Amino acid sequence: MKVLIVEPGKRPIKADIDHTLHNLQQVVGGYIQAIYPWDDPVALVCDEEGLLKQREFNRYIDPEVVIFGTFFICGLGEEDFADLPDDLMDKYEAMFRKPEIMIATPMGCTIMPVDAVVEIQIDSE
Repeated sequence: MKVLIVEPGKRPIKADIDHTLHNLQQVVGGYIQAIYPWDDPVALVCDEEGLLKQREFNRYIDPEVVIFGTFFICGLGEEDFADLPDDLMDKYEAMFRKPEIMIATPMGCTIMPVDAVVEIQIDSE
């Protein structure tokens, strides 16, 4: 099954994975949960316990959907997951191209693309 895998802190990668429950669970690192945050015929599949397992922050989808740990995006068939069509592969690859980090601030958390973060090094001399 052709999917787009998105790992924390990394750019998405196109992959062809075996469509078995065991393999899908291996990709996300736990029990799978499918969510459908977009109008396209796609599923975002993640570890349903990513936050409870304190997985690394991955991506902010919307105010109600924040993903912790690895996830993948696949297409939807009539009754099951399916290959992600090439046009949607390109769309979501562009959407998730920039890794994100979550930063705690006094006013709550903020999300920033990794390329916008500047590392400041202070000499201790």
